[in-house]
Amino acid sequence: MTAPAPGRGRRLGIDVGAVRVGVALSDPDCMLATPLVTVARDVREPGDRGGSDLREIAALVAEHNVVQIVIGLPRTLAGAEGPAAQAARAFADDLSSVLDVPVEFSDERLTTVVATRQLRERGVKGKRQRAVVDQAAAVAILQGWLDAHSR
Repeated sequence: MTAPAPGRGRRLGIDVGAVRVGVALSDPDCMLATPLVTVARDVREPGDRGGSDLREIAALVAEHNVVQIVIGLPRTLAGAEGPAAQAARAFADDLSSVLDVPVEFSDERLTTVVATRQLRERGVKGKRQRAVVDQAAAVAILQGWLDAHSR
């Protein structure tokens, strides 16, 4: 899944959850990640590439001229991969089959925990928090990747 970096251009950061997918977008110079949207996950069998979540993300890639996708890979604190990491890898495989854009993984340990804490500190709670926490986690994933790959 890791391909040579395509250079300048927008990156899409994705936080894959069981119910929702948080999506963030970078600026073309890869300096700043901003929240974009939360997409509802489709329940489908592994390898079923016809989900509306995949179509919605493909539309975002086309609309924003995205050159690369960065998907958060959840690992345990010890660095092991569990069921959530397997689900993220399966989602990436499905996405790669419908898009001609390189997909890369980025360690997302504790991003949702940190995003939830930051939202709570800003007074965002309840339904509103659930609506944006996935986007905030996607921003953390993408911004971490951008910072690590800054030129």
